[in-house]
Amino acid sequence: MKNIVFIFPDQMRADYLGCYGADFAKTPNIDQLAGEGVVYENACSTSPLCVPARASLLTGKNAIVNGVLENSTWLRPDHGACGIETWPQILSDNGYDTIAVGKMHFYPWDTMEGFDKRIISEDKRHYLVEDDYADYLTSKGLKKYRGIDCEGYAEGKGAMMNPFKLEDQADQWITRQACDTIGASSDDKPFAMMVGFLSPHCPYDPDVSFAEHFQSSEMPDSVPETPESMSFRERLVNAYKKPWAQVDYSSFTEEEKKKVKAHYSACIHDVDVCVGYIVEALKKKGIYDNTVIIFASDHGDFVGDFGLIGKHYYYEPSIHVPLIIKDTTVQASGTRKKEVVNLTDIRATILQIAGIEGIQDIETEDSKILSCYKESTEERMLFGATDIGYMARMNEWKLCRYKKGLTQLFNLNKDPYEQVNLAYTQENMDIFKKLDAYMQKRIVESIYEANMDKIVDKTTSLDEDDYFKRHWKRPYPVSQHNGSCC
Repeated sequence: MKNIVFIFPDQMRADYLGCYGADFAKTPNIDQLAGEGVVYENACSTSPLCVPARASLLTGKNAIVNGVLENSTWLRPDHGACGIETWPQILSDNGYDTIAVGKMHFYPWDTMEGFDKRIISEDKRHYLVEDDYADYLTSKGLKKYRGIDCEGYAEGKGAMMNPFKLEDQADQWITRQACDTIGASSDDKPFAMMVGFLSPHCPYDPDVSFAEHFQSSEMPDSVPETPESMSFRERLVNAYKKPWAQVDYSSFTEEEKKKVKAHYSACIHDVDVCVGYIVEALKKKGIYDNTVIIFASDHGDFVGDFGLIGKHYYYEPSIHVPLIIKDTTVQASGTRKKEVVNLTDIRATILQIAGIEGIQDIETEDSKILSCYKESTEERMLFGATDIGYMARMNEWKLCRYKKGLTQLFNLNKDPYEQVNLAYTQENMDIFKKLDAYMQKRIVESIYEANMDKIVDKTTSLDEDDYFKRHWKRPYPVSQHNGSCC
């Protein structure tokens, strides 16, 4: 059985990595993984928001089915009884040691969700969380910091220098825990470890030694604003003024955007250095060749593109994420795949890698085994949802519908910067209708699936079932695995 190391930085867009074409990037270790493995050039986070993306990653279900559409919601505590099983739980039940190191963004923050062990360092913004990293800082006479309390944070629009020594910074601490876990792993039992880095999520706080490699003048120009993207700005500006961020983006100049981009790139360089240490630990243990490494992220970051910051909206800087799989037993090194795939495909793929059999829902409509393990000729369509709207994607076409009434259709081959909205144009009506019909179908199916726990499960027998007797107690919740509910 193969070991699995799933490396999961927070808020990392694909096009800021060297292996995805960024000539300003310094990501040699991630690029090396790409050179040894399979790169998915068109991987999408169809719910581009931290918690919905992570919930769907665990379950292989979309945000509507999970009931997790925004960041203040989480999976119901009895989701296992409903037949919604996380991949760490399935692996743990099938002979794997399952370990989560770093940020997971679960609620409560220390819940296990199927992992046998957790070593926790939560979100940069969650400075009051009493996790394992907080304990480490206390032992050093330190405590977590808020961005607003750091020099240059407000003026830099969230771009600042990390106030700690490099060894005391969260991602370096997470890396040491991951490497120690690898070194202590059993030779008799495979492990699956998820490593959640805090970077490059805001605040954009690299170590000064990393930041000095990136100059604002060398950063790419921002994708131009459009009238439609500007319609999202008021909501965004108001959100970032709140206590969790305390940054005012009412004015956001190109100079300020490029400073943010430089710090964001430096945070990515930090993650890359950490990836190198993890690879070194696997090689030192002698298990590198028998370990599948998966590298991905929950969503991207606008870092000023379209006049925006953060994520949530369905533009490419927000939804286009890296997805790399290094597995010496599959396709040739340096293979690049162009098909559109979903971040949630990782769940079905991990179960395939682990050789899990007998699980009814290894594949779902939202989580397919990736093509390096299972070839498919079907035309793939993706569906995504958050609290602000829906998305459907097929090949180069993307349809977005927002609850505020805006509908967008983009051809990403002809218009990669999403400047021209083709929705309702006569020449594109066929593809518009096709994507819209798929979107409506998936909305209805997902609402039904989300409510399967309420189905009254009765047999067709009219003379034996207790349903027909007095004082019958309705079973609740009903599992999705029950045949009468599927």
